[in-house]
Amino acid sequence: MAKNTKKTAGPATGQAGQAAQAEPAGQAAQAVRPAGLFGYAPAPESPAAAGDIATSYGHFIGGEFVDSSGSEALKTVNPATEQVLAEFARGTAEDVDRAVAAARRAFTDWSALPGSERAKYLFRIARIIQERGRELAVLESIDNGKPIRETRDFDIPTVAAWFFYYAGWADKLDYAGYGANPKPLGVAGQVIPWNFPLMMLAWKIAPALATGNTVVLKPAETTPLTALRFAEICRQAGLPKGVVNIVTGDGTTGAALTAHPDVNKVAFTGSTPVGRAIAKQLAGSRKKLSLELGGKAANIVFDDAPIDQAVEGIVNGIFFNQGHVCCAGSRLLVQESIQDELLDALKRRMSTLRVGDPLDKNTDIGAINSAAQLARITELTDAGEAEGADRWSPECELPGTGFWFKPTIFTGVSQAHRIAQEEIFGPVLSVLTFRTPAEAVEKANNTPFGLSAGIWTEKGSRILWTADRLKAGVVWANTFNKFDPTSPFGGYKESGYGREGGRHGLEAYLDV
Repeated sequence: MAKNTKKTAGPATGQAGQAAQAEPAGQAAQAVRPAGLFGYAPAPESPAAAGDIATSYGHFIGGEFVDSSGSEALKTVNPATEQVLAEFARGTAEDVDRAVAAARRAFTDWSALPGSERAKYLFRIARIIQERGRELAVLESIDNGKPIRETRDFDIPTVAAWFFYYAGWADKLDYAGYGANPKPLGVAGQVIPWNFPLMMLAWKIAPALATGNTVVLKPAETTPLTALRFAEICRQAGLPKGVVNIVTGDGTTGAALTAHPDVNKVAFTGSTPVGRAIAKQLAGSRKKLSLELGGKAANIVFDDAPIDQAVEGIVNGIFFNQGHVCCAGSRLLVQESIQDELLDALKRRMSTLRVGDPLDKNTDIGAINSAAQLARITELTDAGEAEGADRWSPECELPGTGFWFKPTIFTGVSQAHRIAQEEIFGPVLSVLTFRTPAEAVEKANNTPFGLSAGIWTEKGSRILWTADRLKAGVVWANTFNKFDPTSPFGGYKESGYGREGGRHGLEAYLDV
Protein backbone atom coordinates (compact mmCIF):
# COMPACT_ATOMS: atom_id res chain seq x y z
CA MET A 1 0.00 0.00 0.00
CA ALA A 2 1.19 3.53 -0.75
CA LYS A 3 2.28 5.61 2.20
CA ASN A 4 3.07 9.28 2.07
CA THR A 5 6.17 9.13 4.25
CA LYS A 6 8.39 11.66 2.50
CA LYS A 7 10.13 13.88 5.06
CA THR A 8 11.24 17.46 4.65
CA ALA A 9 12.80 19.72 7.22
CA GLY A 10 10.78 22.61 8.52
CA PRO A 11 9.10 24.25 11.46
CA ALA A 12 5.56 23.06 10.87
CA THR A 13 3.87 21.04 13.25
CA GLY A 14 3.45 17.97 15.01
CA GLN A 15 7.21 17.77 15.25
CA ALA A 16 7.31 18.57 18.97
CA GLY A 17 5.27 15.46 19.71
CA GLN A 18 7.40 13.29 17.41
CA ALA A 19 10.78 14.55 18.59
CA ALA A 20 9.88 14.29 22.24
CA GLN A 21 9.57 10.52 21.96
CA ALA A 22 13.31 10.33 21.32
CA GLU A 23 14.62 13.34 23.29
CA PRO A 24 13.98 14.98 26.63
CA ALA A 25 10.89 17.16 26.41
CA GLY A 26 12.74 20.42 26.98
CA GLN A 27 15.27 19.76 24.24
CA ALA A 28 12.56 18.72 21.77
CA ALA A 29 10.53 21.84 22.42
CA GLN A 30 13.56 24.05 21.85
CA ALA A 31 14.53 22.20 18.69
CA VAL A 32 11.25 22.60 16.85
CA ARG A 33 9.88 25.93 18.07
CA PRO A 34 8.89 27.98 14.99
CA ALA A 35 10.42 31.45 14.88
CA GLY A 36 8.16 34.06 16.39
CA LEU A 37 5.69 31.53 17.78
CA PHE A 38 5.28 29.80 21.09
CA GLY A 39 6.52 26.23 21.13
CA TYR A 40 4.36 23.37 22.33
CA ALA A 41 5.34 20.55 24.63
CA PRO A 42 3.69 17.23 23.86
CA ALA A 43 0.34 16.76 25.57
CA PRO A 44 -0.47 13.11 24.99
CA GLU A 45 -3.72 11.48 25.98
CA SER A 46 -3.28 7.98 27.36
CA PRO A 47 -4.42 5.22 25.00
CA ALA A 48 -5.31 3.25 28.13
CA ALA A 49 -8.27 5.62 28.57
CA ALA A 50 -9.97 3.78 25.70
CA GLY A 51 -10.56 0.85 28.05
CA ASP A 52 -10.14 -2.78 27.17
CA ILE A 53 -10.14 -3.62 23.48
CA ALA A 54 -10.85 -7.29 22.89
CA THR A 55 -8.65 -9.25 20.53
CA SER A 56 -11.71 -10.29 18.55
CA TYR A 57 -15.38 -9.34 18.31
CA GLY A 58 -18.54 -11.02 17.11
CA HIS A 59 -21.86 -9.35 16.36
CA PHE A 60 -24.32 -7.75 18.76
CA ILE A 61 -27.65 -9.46 18.11
CA GLY A 62 -30.67 -9.68 20.40
CA GLY A 63 -28.86 -7.92 23.22
CA GLU A 64 -25.91 -10.31 23.26
CA PHE A 65 -22.50 -10.57 21.64
CA VAL A 66 -22.61 -13.66 19.44
CA ASP A 67 -20.26 -15.48 17.08
CA SER A 68 -20.64 -15.07 13.35
CA SER A 69 -22.00 -17.90 11.26
CA GLY A 70 -18.98 -17.43 8.97
CA SER A 71 -15.35 -18.07 9.78
CA GLU A 72 -13.80 -15.04 8.07
CA ALA A 73 -12.47 -12.24 10.25
CA LEU A 74 -11.43 -8.71 9.32
CA LYS A 75 -8.90 -6.51 11.10
CA THR A 76 -9.06 -2.89 12.18
CA VAL A 77 -5.77 -1.00 12.52
CA ASN A 78 -4.64 2.22 14.13
CA PRO A 79 -4.02 4.53 11.13
CA ALA A 80 -1.30 6.42 13.00
CA THR A 81 0.78 3.33 13.79
CA GLU A 82 -0.52 0.60 11.45
CA GLN A 83 -0.84 -1.66 14.49
CA VAL A 84 -3.74 -4.12 14.50
CA LEU A 85 -6.24 -3.16 17.17
CA ALA A 86 -8.66 -6.07 16.93
CA GLU A 87 -10.25 -8.65 14.70
CA PHE A 88 -13.98 -8.57 14.03
CA ALA A 89 -16.44 -10.78 12.22
CA ARG A 90 -17.28 -10.40 8.57
CA GLY A 91 -21.06 -10.64 8.70
CA THR A 92 -22.78 -13.15 6.45
CA ALA A 93 -26.29 -13.15 5.01
CA GLU A 94 -27.21 -15.56 7.80
CA ASP A 95 -25.91 -13.12 10.43
CA VAL A 96 -28.00 -10.37 8.87
CA ASP A 97 -31.03 -12.68 8.94
CA ARG A 98 -30.55 -13.29 12.66
CA ALA A 99 -30.16 -9.59 13.39
CA VAL A 100 -33.22 -8.55 11.38
CA ALA A 101 -35.27 -11.30 13.04
CA ALA A 102 -34.19 -10.05 16.48
CA ALA A 103 -35.13 -6.50 15.53
CA ARG A 104 -38.50 -7.66 14.20
CA ARG A 105 -39.29 -9.51 17.44
CA ALA A 106 -38.34 -6.47 19.51
CA PHE A 107 -40.36 -4.09 17.34
CA THR A 108 -43.76 -5.17 18.67
CA ASP A 109 -43.06 -4.24 22.28
CA TRP A 110 -40.77 -1.28 21.54
CA SER A 111 -43.22 0.45 19.22
CA ALA A 112 -46.03 -0.12 21.71
CA LEU A 113 -44.19 1.70 24.51
CA PRO A 114 -45.44 5.23 25.24
CA GLY A 115 -43.08 7.81 23.80
CA SER A 116 -42.24 9.00 27.31
CA GLU A 117 -40.92 5.52 28.13
CA ARG A 118 -38.80 5.31 24.98
CA ALA A 119 -37.46 8.75 25.84
CA LYS A 120 -36.16 7.47 29.18
CA TYR A 121 -33.89 5.00 27.40
CA LEU A 122 -32.57 7.65 25.02
CA PHE A 123 -31.92 10.06 27.88
CA ARG A 124 -30.09 7.27 29.72
CA ILE A 125 -27.95 6.50 26.65
CA ALA A 126 -27.10 10.19 26.28
CA ARG A 127 -26.01 10.49 29.89
CA ILE A 128 -23.87 7.34 29.69
CA ILE A 129 -22.18 8.72 26.58
CA GLN A 130 -21.34 11.87 28.52
CA GLU A 131 -20.07 9.87 31.48
CA ARG A 132 -17.90 7.69 29.25
CA GLY A 133 -16.91 10.58 26.99
CA ARG A 134 -13.15 10.37 27.52
CA GLU A 135 -13.14 6.62 26.86
CA LEU A 136 -15.16 7.00 23.67
CA ALA A 137 -13.10 9.95 22.43
CA VAL A 138 -9.82 8.07 22.80
CA LEU A 139 -11.21 4.90 21.23
CA GLU A 140 -12.55 6.87 18.26
CA SER A 141 -9.21 8.61 17.79
CA ILE A 142 -7.26 5.34 17.91
CA ASP A 143 -9.55 3.55 15.47
CA ASN A 144 -10.15 6.45 13.08
CA GLY A 145 -6.96 8.54 13.17
CA LYS A 146 -8.62 11.89 13.89
CA PRO A 147 -7.16 14.22 16.54
CA ILE A 148 -8.27 13.74 20.13
CA ARG A 149 -9.19 17.44 20.28
CA GLU A 150 -11.90 16.80 17.69
CA THR A 151 -13.28 13.58 19.15
CA ARG A 152 -13.25 15.07 22.66
CA ASP A 153 -14.65 18.51 21.83
CA PHE A 154 -16.87 17.80 18.82
CA ASP A 155 -17.69 14.18 18.06
CA ILE A 156 -18.68 12.88 21.47
CA PRO A 157 -20.58 16.01 22.63
CA THR A 158 -22.49 15.94 19.33
CA VAL A 159 -23.35 12.26 19.81
CA ALA A 160 -24.77 12.94 23.26
CA ALA A 161 -26.65 16.00 22.00
CA TRP A 162 -28.34 13.95 19.27
CA PHE A 163 -29.68 11.42 21.77
CA PHE A 164 -30.81 14.16 24.16
CA TYR A 165 -32.58 15.98 21.34
CA TYR A 166 -34.48 13.01 19.96
CA ALA A 167 -35.33 11.80 23.45
CA GLY A 168 -37.23 15.06 23.72
CA TRP A 169 -39.19 14.28 20.55
CA ALA A 170 -40.23 10.76 21.54
CA ASP A 171 -43.41 11.81 23.37
CA LYS A 172 -44.22 14.75 21.06
CA LEU A 173 -44.57 13.03 17.69
CA ASP A 174 -48.23 14.10 17.43
CA TYR A 175 -46.98 17.68 17.22
CA ALA A 176 -44.17 17.16 14.71
CA GLY A 177 -46.34 18.06 11.74
CA TYR A 178 -46.83 14.54 10.40
CA GLY A 179 -50.38 14.01 11.56
CA ALA A 180 -51.87 12.63 14.74
CA ASN A 181 -50.34 9.44 16.13
CA PRO A 182 -47.76 8.84 13.35
CA LYS A 183 -46.59 5.24 13.10
CA PRO A 184 -43.06 3.84 12.93
CA LEU A 185 -41.96 1.93 9.86
CA GLY A 186 -40.58 -1.21 11.51
CA VAL A 187 -36.99 -2.41 11.15
CA ALA A 188 -34.39 0.11 9.97
CA GLY A 189 -31.25 -1.11 8.22
CA GLN A 190 -28.51 1.47 8.64
CA VAL A 191 -25.05 1.60 7.04
CA ILE A 192 -22.58 4.22 8.25
CA PRO A 193 -19.15 5.48 7.06
CA TRP A 194 -15.73 5.62 8.70
CA ASN A 195 -15.19 9.39 8.90
CA PHE A 196 -17.50 10.04 11.90
CA PRO A 197 -18.24 6.52 13.16
CA LEU A 198 -20.03 7.24 16.43
CA MET A 199 -21.60 10.49 15.28
CA MET A 200 -23.13 8.89 12.18
CA LEU A 201 -24.42 6.09 14.42
CA ALA A 202 -26.15 8.66 16.61
CA TRP A 203 -27.60 10.55 13.65
CA LYS A 204 -29.34 7.35 12.58
CA ILE A 205 -30.12 5.39 15.72
CA ALA A 206 -31.47 8.27 17.84
CA PRO A 207 -34.38 9.30 15.55
CA ALA A 208 -35.13 5.67 14.69
CA LEU A 209 -35.58 4.71 18.35
CA ALA A 210 -37.46 7.89 19.25
CA THR A 211 -40.07 7.12 16.59
CA GLY A 212 -40.52 3.50 17.72
CA ASN A 213 -38.43 1.64 15.14
CA THR A 214 -35.83 -1.02 15.84
CA VAL A 215 -32.42 -1.06 14.23
CA VAL A 216 -29.80 -3.22 12.55
CA LEU A 217 -26.66 -1.16 11.98
CA LYS A 218 -23.50 -2.01 10.06
CA PRO A 219 -20.45 0.13 10.90
CA ALA A 220 -17.65 0.78 8.41
CA GLU A 221 -15.10 -2.00 8.04
CA THR A 222 -12.17 0.24 9.08
CA THR A 223 -13.83 1.73 12.19
CA PRO A 224 -16.08 -0.78 14.00
CA LEU A 225 -14.85 -0.31 17.56
CA THR A 226 -16.99 2.58 18.83
CA ALA A 227 -20.13 0.95 17.40
CA LEU A 228 -19.29 -2.20 19.34
CA ARG A 229 -18.64 -0.11 22.44
CA PHE A 230 -22.02 1.52 21.88
CA ALA A 231 -23.54 -1.95 22.04
CA GLU A 232 -22.16 -2.20 25.57
CA ILE A 233 -23.75 1.16 26.35
CA CYS A 234 -27.12 -0.16 25.16
CA ARG A 235 -26.83 -3.00 27.63
CA GLN A 236 -25.70 -0.63 30.39
CA ALA A 237 -28.76 1.52 29.71
CA GLY A 238 -31.04 -1.52 29.97
CA LEU A 239 -32.31 -1.11 26.41
CA PRO A 240 -34.66 -4.02 25.62
CA LYS A 241 -32.96 -6.84 23.74
CA GLY A 242 -33.13 -6.63 19.96
CA VAL A 243 -33.99 -2.93 19.77
CA VAL A 244 -30.43 -2.20 18.56
CA ASN A 245 -28.39 -4.81 16.71
CA ILE A 246 -24.93 -4.32 15.25
CA VAL A 247 -23.51 -6.54 12.52
CA THR A 248 -19.93 -5.89 11.48
CA GLY A 249 -18.45 -6.60 8.07
CA ASP A 250 -17.62 -5.11 4.70
CA GLY A 251 -19.60 -4.06 1.65
CA THR A 252 -21.08 -7.51 1.11
CA THR A 253 -22.52 -7.40 4.63
CA GLY A 254 -24.01 -3.98 3.98
CA ALA A 255 -25.53 -5.16 0.70
CA ALA A 256 -27.14 -8.11 2.47
CA LEU A 257 -28.65 -5.74 5.02
CA THR A 258 -30.03 -3.19 2.57
CA ALA A 259 -31.48 -5.94 0.37
CA HIS A 260 -33.08 -7.89 3.22
CA PRO A 261 -36.82 -8.34 2.52
CA ASP A 262 -37.84 -7.73 6.15
CA VAL A 263 -36.12 -4.33 6.41
CA ASN A 264 -38.61 -1.47 6.09
CA LYS A 265 -36.25 1.47 6.01
CA VAL A 266 -32.69 1.90 4.70
CA ALA A 267 -30.43 4.79 5.73
CA PHE A 268 -27.01 5.09 4.16
CA THR A 269 -24.19 7.60 4.50
CA GLY A 270 -21.20 7.11 2.24
CA SER A 271 -19.96 7.47 -1.30
CA THR A 272 -22.15 8.48 -4.22
CA PRO A 273 -21.39 5.32 -6.28
CA VAL A 274 -22.50 3.05 -3.42
CA GLY A 275 -25.56 5.22 -2.76
CA ARG A 276 -26.50 5.01 -6.42
CA ALA A 277 -26.19 1.19 -6.28
CA ILE A 278 -28.41 1.02 -3.20
CA ALA A 279 -31.05 3.20 -4.87
CA LYS A 280 -31.11 0.81 -7.83
CA GLN A 281 -31.21 -2.20 -5.52
CA LEU A 282 -34.23 -0.84 -3.64
CA ALA A 283 -36.17 0.43 -6.66
CA GLY A 284 -39.69 -1.00 -6.56
CA SER A 285 -39.22 -2.58 -3.12
CA ARG A 286 -41.43 -0.04 -1.28
CA LYS A 287 -38.66 0.44 1.30
CA LYS A 288 -38.17 3.96 2.53
CA LEU A 289 -34.69 5.23 1.67
CA SER A 290 -32.53 8.18 2.73
CA LEU A 291 -29.07 8.82 1.33
CA GLU A 292 -26.37 11.24 2.49
CA LEU A 293 -23.59 11.01 -0.07
CA GLY A 294 -20.56 12.87 -1.38
CA GLY A 295 -19.89 16.56 -1.77
CA LYS A 296 -17.63 19.14 -3.36
CA ALA A 297 -18.59 22.22 -1.43
CA ALA A 298 -17.74 25.74 -2.52
CA ASN A 299 -16.49 28.17 0.12
CA ILE A 300 -17.09 31.62 -1.41
CA VAL A 301 -15.07 34.59 -0.13
CA PHE A 302 -16.15 38.04 -1.31
CA ASP A 303 -13.89 41.10 -1.33
CA ASP A 304 -15.50 42.63 1.76
CA ALA A 305 -15.04 39.54 3.92
CA PRO A 306 -12.98 39.81 7.12
CA ILE A 307 -9.82 38.05 5.94
CA ASP A 308 -8.66 36.55 9.23
CA GLN A 309 -12.12 35.19 10.03
CA ALA A 310 -12.45 33.78 6.53
CA VAL A 311 -9.07 32.07 6.76
CA GLU A 312 -10.11 30.33 9.98
CA GLY A 313 -13.31 29.21 8.25
CA ILE A 314 -11.40 27.93 5.24
CA VAL A 315 -9.00 25.96 7.45
CA ASN A 316 -11.86 24.50 9.45
CA GLY A 317 -13.77 23.76 6.27
CA ILE A 318 -11.10 21.64 4.61
CA PHE A 319 -8.60 20.47 7.25
CA PHE A 320 -11.05 19.46 9.98
CA ASN A 321 -10.91 15.66 10.35
CA GLN A 322 -8.13 15.54 7.70
CA GLY A 323 -10.69 16.61 5.12
CA HIS A 324 -12.60 13.36 5.69
CA VAL A 325 -15.87 15.27 5.62
CA CYS A 326 -18.58 14.93 2.98
CA CYS A 327 -19.49 18.61 3.33
CA ALA A 328 -15.88 19.82 3.43
CA GLY A 329 -15.22 23.19 1.80
CA SER A 330 -12.88 21.62 -0.75
CA ARG A 331 -13.33 24.36 -3.38
CA LEU A 332 -12.31 27.89 -2.39
CA LEU A 333 -13.86 30.55 -4.62
CA VAL A 334 -12.15 33.85 -3.88
CA GLN A 335 -12.86 37.23 -5.48
CA GLU A 336 -9.94 38.20 -7.71
CA SER A 337 -9.20 41.51 -6.02
CA ILE A 338 -8.31 39.84 -2.70
CA GLN A 339 -6.82 36.60 -3.98
CA ASP A 340 -3.19 37.41 -3.16
CA GLU A 341 -3.94 38.83 0.29
CA LEU A 342 -6.14 35.87 1.20
CA LEU A 343 -3.72 33.23 -0.05
CA ASP A 344 -0.81 34.81 1.79
CA ALA A 345 -2.80 34.76 5.01
CA LEU A 346 -3.99 31.20 4.36
CA LYS A 347 -0.45 29.93 3.78
CA ARG A 348 0.75 31.58 6.99
CA ARG A 349 -2.05 29.90 8.89
CA MET A 350 -1.40 26.51 7.30
CA SER A 351 2.24 26.75 8.34
CA THR A 352 1.13 26.68 11.99
CA LEU A 353 -0.96 23.53 11.67
CA ARG A 354 0.44 20.62 13.63
CA VAL A 355 0.42 17.24 11.87
CA GLY A 356 1.12 14.16 13.93
CA ASP A 357 0.05 11.91 16.77
CA PRO A 358 -3.76 11.97 16.99
CA LEU A 359 -3.59 11.44 20.75
CA ASP A 360 -1.51 14.60 21.27
CA LYS A 361 -3.94 17.31 22.35
CA ASN A 362 -1.95 19.87 20.32
CA THR A 363 -2.42 18.02 17.02
CA ASP A 364 -4.50 19.75 14.34
CA ILE A 365 -4.33 17.13 11.59
CA GLY A 366 -4.17 13.43 12.36
CA ALA A 367 -3.71 10.33 10.25
CA ILE A 368 -5.50 9.42 7.03
CA ASN A 369 -7.97 6.67 7.89
CA SER A 370 -6.53 3.90 5.70
CA ALA A 371 -3.91 3.02 3.13
CA ALA A 372 -6.63 2.80 0.50
CA GLN A 373 -7.85 6.32 1.24
CA LEU A 374 -4.29 7.66 1.21
CA ALA A 375 -3.77 6.10 -2.21
CA ARG A 376 -6.96 7.79 -3.47
CA ILE A 377 -5.82 11.20 -2.19
CA THR A 378 -2.38 10.72 -3.70
CA GLU A 379 -3.82 9.73 -7.06
CA LEU A 380 -6.01 12.82 -7.32
CA THR A 381 -3.36 15.26 -6.14
CA ASP A 382 -0.91 13.80 -8.65
CA ALA A 383 -3.59 14.32 -11.31
CA GLY A 384 -3.93 17.94 -10.21
CA GLU A 385 -0.23 18.54 -10.82
CA ALA A 386 -0.31 16.65 -14.12
CA GLU A 387 -3.20 18.84 -15.33
CA GLY A 388 -1.21 22.00 -14.63
CA ALA A 389 -2.41 23.25 -11.23
CA ASP A 390 0.17 24.68 -8.81
CA ARG A 391 0.59 22.69 -5.60
CA TRP A 392 1.72 24.07 -2.23
CA SER A 393 2.11 22.53 1.22
CA PRO A 394 3.81 23.86 4.33
CA GLU A 395 7.11 22.30 5.23
CA CYS A 396 6.59 19.57 7.79
CA GLU A 397 8.01 16.24 8.77
CA LEU A 398 5.56 13.38 8.59
CA PRO A 399 5.84 10.35 10.89
CA GLY A 400 7.60 7.34 9.42
CA THR A 401 4.78 4.89 10.10
CA GLY A 402 1.08 5.24 9.57
CA PHE A 403 -0.89 6.99 6.83
CA TRP A 404 -0.20 10.71 6.50
CA PHE A 405 -0.74 13.53 4.05
CA LYS A 406 0.37 17.14 4.24
CA PRO A 407 -2.28 19.87 4.16
CA THR A 408 -2.26 20.97 0.53
CA ILE A 409 -3.66 23.75 -1.63
CA PHE A 410 -3.83 24.00 -5.42
CA THR A 411 -3.93 27.32 -7.26
CA GLY A 412 -4.35 27.86 -10.97
CA VAL A 413 -7.25 25.41 -10.93
CA SER A 414 -9.79 25.34 -13.74
CA GLN A 415 -13.31 24.00 -13.45
CA ALA A 416 -12.36 21.11 -15.75
CA HIS A 417 -9.64 19.77 -13.46
CA ARG A 418 -10.38 16.52 -11.66
CA ILE A 419 -9.44 18.14 -8.35
CA ALA A 420 -12.24 20.68 -8.92
CA GLN A 421 -14.85 18.08 -9.82
CA GLU A 422 -14.12 14.86 -7.91
CA GLU A 423 -14.40 14.35 -4.19
CA ILE A 424 -10.88 13.89 -2.81
CA PHE A 425 -11.92 13.31 0.82
CA GLY A 426 -8.61 14.51 2.18
CA PRO A 427 -6.80 17.68 3.32
CA VAL A 428 -6.65 19.16 -0.17
CA LEU A 429 -8.07 22.55 -1.22
CA SER A 430 -8.62 23.70 -4.80
CA VAL A 431 -8.60 27.49 -5.30
CA LEU A 432 -10.58 29.18 -8.07
CA THR A 433 -11.33 32.87 -8.59
CA PHE A 434 -14.35 34.94 -9.63
CA ARG A 435 -15.07 38.58 -10.44
CA THR A 436 -18.83 38.99 -9.86
CA PRO A 437 -21.36 37.39 -7.51
CA ALA A 438 -23.12 35.84 -10.50
CA GLU A 439 -19.89 34.19 -11.60
CA ALA A 440 -19.32 32.89 -8.07
CA VAL A 441 -22.75 31.26 -8.01
CA GLU A 442 -22.28 29.77 -11.48
CA LYS A 443 -18.94 28.21 -10.52
CA ALA A 444 -20.21 27.03 -7.15
CA ASN A 445 -23.11 25.20 -8.81
CA ASN A 446 -20.88 23.70 -11.51
CA THR A 447 -20.68 20.31 -9.80
CA PRO A 448 -22.76 17.14 -9.74
CA PHE A 449 -22.88 17.44 -5.94
CA GLY A 450 -25.06 19.66 -3.78
CA LEU A 451 -24.44 19.04 -0.11
CA SER A 452 -23.10 22.29 1.37
CA ALA A 453 -21.57 25.71 0.72
CA GLY A 454 -20.11 28.66 2.60
CA ILE A 455 -20.41 32.42 2.09
CA TRP A 456 -18.04 35.04 3.54
CA THR A 457 -19.10 38.69 3.32
CA GLU A 458 -20.07 41.56 5.62
CA LYS A 459 -23.25 42.30 3.64
CA GLY A 460 -26.36 40.51 4.84
CA SER A 461 -28.13 41.21 1.55
CA ARG A 462 -25.31 39.51 -0.35
CA ILE A 463 -25.52 36.47 1.92
CA LEU A 464 -29.25 36.11 1.23
CA TRP A 465 -28.89 36.76 -2.50
CA THR A 466 -26.13 34.18 -2.86
CA ALA A 467 -27.66 31.54 -0.60
CA ASP A 468 -30.93 31.71 -2.49
CA ARG A 469 -29.11 30.77 -5.71
CA LEU A 470 -26.79 28.05 -4.44
CA LYS A 471 -27.89 24.48 -5.10
CA ALA A 472 -26.81 23.06 -1.77
CA GLY A 473 -28.63 21.47 1.12
CA VAL A 474 -26.78 23.48 3.77
CA VAL A 475 -25.36 27.00 3.37
CA TRP A 476 -23.21 28.49 6.11
CA ALA A 477 -22.69 32.25 6.37
CA ASN A 478 -19.42 33.55 7.88
CA THR A 479 -18.80 30.15 9.45
CA PHE A 480 -18.38 26.56 8.31
CA ASN A 481 -18.97 23.01 9.59
CA LYS A 482 -21.46 24.04 12.25
CA PHE A 483 -23.86 21.27 13.24
CA ASP A 484 -26.77 21.20 15.62
CA PRO A 485 -29.27 18.39 16.29
CA THR A 486 -32.15 20.85 15.88
CA SER A 487 -31.14 21.71 12.31
CA PRO A 488 -31.72 19.41 9.30
CA PHE A 489 -28.77 18.29 7.17
CA GLY A 490 -28.80 16.72 3.71
CA GLY A 491 -28.16 17.31 0.05
CA TYR A 492 -29.39 17.61 -3.50
CA LYS A 493 -28.35 16.09 -6.81
CA GLU A 494 -25.67 13.41 -6.34
CA SER A 495 -25.28 14.30 -2.68
CA GLY A 496 -28.40 12.29 -1.89
CA TYR A 497 -31.86 12.98 -0.52
CA GLY A 498 -33.65 13.03 2.79
CA ARG A 499 -32.71 15.00 5.89
CA GLU A 500 -31.05 14.05 9.16
CA GLY A 501 -31.40 16.20 12.25
CA GLY A 502 -34.19 18.46 13.46
CA ARG A 503 -37.89 17.79 13.16
CA HIS A 504 -37.26 16.88 9.52
CA GLY A 505 -35.15 13.91 10.61
CA LEU A 506 -38.19 12.22 12.12
CA GLU A 507 -39.95 11.88 8.78
CA ALA A 508 -37.47 9.30 7.48
CA TYR A 509 -38.59 6.88 10.22
CA LEU A 510 -42.35 7.48 10.17
CA ASP A 511 -45.00 5.97 7.94
CA VAL A 512 -46.11 9.30 6.45
